Amino acid sequence: EKPYRCGQCGKSFSQNGHLTKHLRTHSREKPYCCVHCGKSFSQNGHLTKHMCTHIEEKPYPCTVCGKSFRNSSNLTVHVRTHTGEKPFHCGECGKSFSRKGHLTQH
Repeated sequence: EKPYRCGQCGKSFSQNGHLTKHLRTHSREKPYCCVHCGKSFSQNGHLTKHMCTHIEEKPYPCTVCGKSFRNSSNLTVHVRTHTGEKPFHCGECGKSFSRKGHLTQH
């Protein structure tokens, strides 16, 4: 059941908090601000992930080439450059992409 509905686009959510986050996509509100560089984010989780860019530690090494990353998601994307994996598929033309953002742009 998804009783929380966006008045602007009609998308529905199971929790009010999810609707609140979604509404920021329409208002472009970014209430979470980085104390180091001033960059703002619409969700606290995005700020938390961003904070890693200010940390020198890179604890996620690639087992193929040795390059290290600050978070596991960046390592996962990088590993695809070695494996050729393209898990994001266009439903219209069938073309595949290594990154979700590339599929979205397509």
